[in-house]
Amino acid sequence: MCGNNVIAIIGARPQFIKHFPFEVACDGKLNFKTIHTGQHYDSNMSQVFFDQLGMRKPDFSLNLGGGSHGQQTARMMLEIEKILELERPNGVVVYGDTNSTLAGALVAAKLHIPIFHIEAGLRSFNKEMPEEVNRVLTDHVSSLLFTPSKIAVENLKREGITEGVNDVGDIMKDLVEMIKKKNILVNNSQKESYYYVTIHRPYNTDDSKRLQNVLNCLNLLDKKVVMAIHPRTLSLMNSFNISKYSFTNIEFIEPQSYFSNLSYLIYSDGLITDSGGMQKEAYWLEKRCVTIRKETEWIETITLKGNSLIFDNLDRLSYLVNDKPHTWDKSLYGNGTAARQIVDVILSYLTKANAE
Repeated sequence: MCGNNVIAIIGARPQFIKHFPFEVACDGKLNFKTIHTGQHYDSNMSQVFFDQLGMRKPDFSLNLGGGSHGQQTARMMLEIEKILELERPNGVVVYGDTNSTLAGALVAAKLHIPIFHIEAGLRSFNKEMPEEVNRVLTDHVSSLLFTPSKIAVENLKREGITEGVNDVGDIMKDLVEMIKKKNILVNNSQKESYYYVTIHRPYNTDDSKRLQNVLNCLNLLDKKVVMAIHPRTLSLMNSFNISKYSFTNIEFIEPQSYFSNLSYLIYSDGLITDSGGMQKEAYWLEKRCVTIRKETEWIETITLKGNSLIFDNLDRLSYLVNDKPHTWDKSLYGNGTAARQIVDVILSYLTKANAE
């Protein structure tokens, strides 16, 4: 099996974010095709990558969203296996911790195709999160593991994984740096100071009392709240008879495209979220973040005091979102060249494999 042909597997919006810098870095070095599983797809949220960045359309679109975790992963494996058997790539690139990631990694492992895991080594140490299961299993079958931090390297070492580990920084920072240079973040229509909020995880939304409490506490904040409401969260509010009109301090807006999301963040007075990636983006944009979770994979944002975890005592939200660090570490999670480093390592790996 000779050559530098790789297949990248994406399935959710955060993976579009990670894939675009990789695509740019591949130019003239690696030949790649892309499988989009369709795990999550909203044209309003994803089309922007094709329209504003010129990202290539996926070579294979599977449209496999919906269903339970097991059903979804199984359907993905069946379809990905057909493509990999036909294409016989020299390597498979997977990103992060979604069901698409795990499905691609398991199929490639069974077919003895090297797996290159971008954003490896993260651990929340909460096995109830499906993402934790996905990322741990993927790391243990990968040939090359690209970590965003030294903590991720140490996590892998504790699990006996030391071969093929490369600490390259966070590939999402590459895209944030690209966007800053392109100057395509435009101010939104907000005319007063506000906090930006994104809440979607089941432990904050699936219980009516919990969701009501979260919204009540947001409504009592000292500044206006702009909340991009996930369709699932809105559906749950309706099923619980929680009216969004009951919260006079919260402006509910539709889910935003990647660039609009960053725009709302950069012009805000702080972020309140249960998202993973936005914790990093807030830090890079020097915005205070409060994460409504019991744990985070991005420990460094906590250590550097740009982020705080809170779950039970939500009455402290106002204090925490205004408790900014004295300085911001501009080197957090790399220097914005992760994609280039990743491509160089993959190219070296494949060149060595071809010579053997």
